[in-house]
Amino acid sequence: MDQILNHWLFRYWIIPALDIGILSWLIYLAYRSFAQSKTVIVLRGMLVILALYFFAAVMRLETLTWIMGLLAPGLFVGLAILLQSDLRRIFQQLGQGLAITSPSKGKLVPLDAVMSAVENLSGRHFGALIVFTRRVGLKDSYKQGTSLNADLSSSLINTIFFKDSPLHDGAIVINGDKIVAAGVILPMSDQPDIKKQFGTRHRAALGLVEETDAVVVVVSEESGAVSLAYEGALHYNLPIAEAKRRLGLLLQYMSVEELDDGLI
Repeated sequence: MDQILNHWLFRYWIIPALDIGILSWLIYLAYRSFAQSKTVIVLRGMLVILALYFFAAVMRLETLTWIMGLLAPGLFVGLAILLQSDLRRIFQQLGQGLAITSPSKGKLVPLDAVMSAVENLSGRHFGALIVFTRRVGLKDSYKQGTSLNADLSSSLINTIFFKDSPLHDGAIVINGDKIVAAGVILPMSDQPDIKKQFGTRHRAALGLVEETDAVVVVVSEESGAVSLAYEGALHYNLPIAEAKRRLGLLLQYMSVEELDDGLI
């Protein structure tokens, strides 16, 4: 093995390429996660402080260097606390990228039935929150909901989200061709820059897709707008046809980059 690794091809080409490639991938994951929050502004401030510290050290500004040296440990501890949610998201994305099986493998979601119900709910201004499981299981997310394990149908979705239904305020979770749970309370997003017109359902959809690879359809009770949440972002007020197209592609585990850049 040592002989292979010491070969000039590995030593000067393959190993450096792997080194750069893996580092670039990690930097990309970090950037994509940080770009979804205000953390990037804080990072810029930290870079300014580091640049100032470096300048003081080079120019031998002893007082400034001493003060920066005292502040540095506290700044790094504070940065770690500030970035804990972003770092958790990065590790979750790494874990999702290593997933090789799907909880709903072999079971197709009947999109026509789902979108028929979504269109009806949107037209009647009935709020809805519909979660689709992908690679990462969601059992921890719906432990406190009502277990159903019922065959998915348009009429059942409409019934659940009817205003007088006891389950209409929560989310339903779909795994393949089954509605596995209803009345599920999802985690709220802590993004500070969410638009004010977004209600509880939109914040809950964002909260889930920030932590998992699930896809969520949101129907607004106020406007009837249909939105799609996936990979930490909310795509608001989509036409029914476009929402169905994106949902179909996402449930085939296409990447968000391929979807949004029109590569498929």
